[in-house]
Amino acid sequence: MLALAAPFSPGEPAPQGRSSSSGISLTPQQQDDDTKLPNGKSQKDEILRSEYEQNTKDAAQLTELAQQLQQDIEKNGYNVVSMSTLKKTDDIEKLVKKIRSRMRHY
Repeated sequence: MLALAAPFSPGEPAPQGRSSSSGISLTPQQQDDDTKLPNGKSQKDEILRSEYEQNTKDAAQLTELAQQLQQDIEKNGYNVVSMSTLKKTDDIEKLVKKIRSRMRHY
């Protein structure tokens, strides 16, 4: 999540729910909305951690597919496009959409 901090003059109080020295903090209502799991961890943190791990795995797979695509293109030459090469481009596109979708939750 991208957050922009607005500068405040020393005598001016920070807006509700924000701390001028530490960036973004949760309002009391937002803190109450953060469900705790039975092990005491934050549900939101666990979801974000899980999505991060899946994004990391998908990015590695994306890199592998992109390298395979490059090899296929170089091997086939300029006048041949195989069905497997087209399928790899579709797989790459689907993988990118999954990663993008998960990253928009941040």
